[in-house]
Amino acid sequence: MSARAACSVLQFPRSSYYYQSRRDPRVALRMRLKELAASRPRFGYRRLHLLLRREGWRVNHKLIHRLYCEEGLQVRTRKRRKVAMQPRLKLDRASRVDERWSMDFVTDQLAGGRYFRVFTVVDQFSRECVALHAGVSIRSKDVGEVLDAAIRRRSAPSSITCDNGTEFTSRYFDAWAYFRKIGLDFIRPGKPVENAFVESFNGRFRDECLNQDWFTDLADAQAAMAAWKEDYNESRPHTSLGGLAPQEYVAQLLAGDGLEEAV
Repeated sequence: MSARAACSVLQFPRSSYYYQSRRDPRVALRMRLKELAASRPRFGYRRLHLLLRREGWRVNHKLIHRLYCEEGLQVRTRKRRKVAMQPRLKLDRASRVDERWSMDFVTDQLAGGRYFRVFTVVDQFSRECVALHAGVSIRSKDVGEVLDAAIRRRSAPSSITCDNGTEFTSRYFDAWAYFRKIGLDFIRPGKPVENAFVESFNGRFRDECLNQDWFTDLADAQAAMAAWKEDYNESRPHTSLGGLAPQEYVAQLLAGDGLEEAV
C-alpha cells in the first residue's frame, strides 16, 4: 500500500507522516553525557545533570533525561538483601558465663558429595561451645529450637552476636528473641571480625573436626561433632584461658580461685 493510501485509510495527515524533526541533535552534549556516565556508572541522570551544570552546560534536567534514555544509559538497579541495621557501639566485654553468646554457620560435605551446614554457638566469656547442630537445611525455626534446648541446659543470655544471615533476620527469629528478652547484636555486613569469638571457634572446629573426619551421613556427622564438643569443653586446653579447658576455667572461677577474666 502506498503512503498516500495508508494515510487516507488511517485519516493521518501526510504532512505529519513526511515531517522530519529540525531539533538540534545535541551531538556534543550527548558525547559528554556518555563520557560522564562511563566514568560514573552508578550515577543517575539527575547527578549527571548537576555535573554538566558545573561544567557550564546551560541545560535543564528534562533534556538530560531525554538524552539519557535515548542513549540507553539507565542505571541497573541492584537488588540488595535487606539487613538488620543498628547503630554499632563498642560492646562491653562479657563479665560472666551466659551473658553473651555468638553464633554462626559452617558448611561442609558428606562422603557422597552432599553439602550440609553446622550451626555453631559459643559463650563469649568462657569460650565454651554451647551448641553444634548439623542439617542439610537449617531454618530460623531450627535455630530457635537449638537455642531453646541450650537455654534449658544453661540459662538465657542477655544478648547474642550474629551476622545478617536470613536465618537471624527473619520475622520468626526476631519474635523469638523479643519474647525471650534476648538482644541481637548484628555485626556490620562484611565485617566478620566483629564476631571474632565464633569465627575463631569455627576455624578450630573445621581444622580439628570437619577436616579430620569423613562423614557418611548426618547422623555420623552429628555423633562425631558431639564427641568433639565434649572434648573441646572438658579437656582441650585454651590458651586465652591460661591453658585450661572452658569448663575447668568456669569451675575454678566458681570455686573462687581468683582467676582473671579471659583475655
